[in-house]
Amino acid sequence: MKKPLLASALAAASQLAAAQSNVTIYGMIDMAVVRESGGVAGAATKVTSGTTGGSRLGFKGTEDLGNGLKALFLLENGFQGDTGAAGQGGLLFGRQVYVGLQGGFGTVLAGRQYTPHYLVQVFADPFGSGWVGDSKNLLGTTGNAFSRMDNTVKYISPALRGVTVELAAAPGEVAGDSASGRQLGAALAWAHGPLQVRLGYHNRNNDTASLHGTENARNTVLAAVYDFGRFKLHALVDWNRGLNSSVLRNTANPFGRPALASTDSRDAMLGLTVPFGPHALLASYIRKDDRSGFDQDASQVAIGYRYTLSKRTDLNVAIAAIDNRNGASYTVGSAIESGSGDRSAMVGIRHAF
Repeated sequence: MKKPLLASALAAASQLAAAQSNVTIYGMIDMAVVRESGGVAGAATKVTSGTTGGSRLGFKGTEDLGNGLKALFLLENGFQGDTGAAGQGGLLFGRQVYVGLQGGFGTVLAGRQYTPHYLVQVFADPFGSGWVGDSKNLLGTTGNAFSRMDNTVKYISPALRGVTVELAAAPGEVAGDSASGRQLGAALAWAHGPLQVRLGYHNRNNDTASLHGTENARNTVLAAVYDFGRFKLHALVDWNRGLNSSVLRNTANPFGRPALASTDSRDAMLGLTVPFGPHALLASYIRKDDRSGFDQDASQVAIGYRYTLSKRTDLNVAIAAIDNRNGASYTVGSAIESGSGDRSAMVGIRHAF
């Protein structure tokens, strides 16, 4: 990203914040030392950013329009704390950027946003889709298309007897073919006392010039979290069908098989969070059942520990390992990196502001 462009964006955001008292500037910087092993090229030690969650700088605000109606916006930039580089491929506001209206009818947003399916997975993951125990190592799909949708209109309903509905649609914007590249998503959430249950769905049309006529990627996830007081139990079941519906395998396949995404899989996760004072233990087990012709199953075990120094700062430690079967080559990554091997350990610090 060019420095003048970023400087202009920051200056404009600062002027906006000064003009409106309901604008908030916020952010987070996450850094860790990570040791990756089990890769074809050998072990690697990294000082990296965005392990528990992507480092970010954001601006958000609302305007009261009267009669219970509000306008709202969010601009969120992602960056790498270890190098200063822009995240999300260099996009200025690559994490999220949207504007919308909120009232008794619910919330309507337009812009670049998280998919409903991904938000259900993050809700169920004890590691919040981060750390080296990140559920994205085996669940969901590789790349931005799974977690974020461009050109999106999203509706979030108000809660009614503990039930909330979320709908999202994004056109592919292909001239002469309204279906190509189109994405649709939905989620249903229910909360009752200590139990929360969510169902998410995502459908992405792969019909592009290079993938003409291929089957849509379809992901369905059912998740639940139960708070027993002294600990939380997490569970998730995932159904994936169609090309690009599942995590892409690493290209370094020791069995010489092609680096393809599974077109049919059933996945499951069990997790645990045990908070005690400023401490918290986290653990998860994930099983990928690949039902494609290669039958390349995999499982992941992860254990983590977080020590909260304050409301804004915490220390974190975690280890994770993947057991690949029949030539599968899934790797242990983190919130923003795919990793290079089937084992990884991290020690880090995160500060929010």
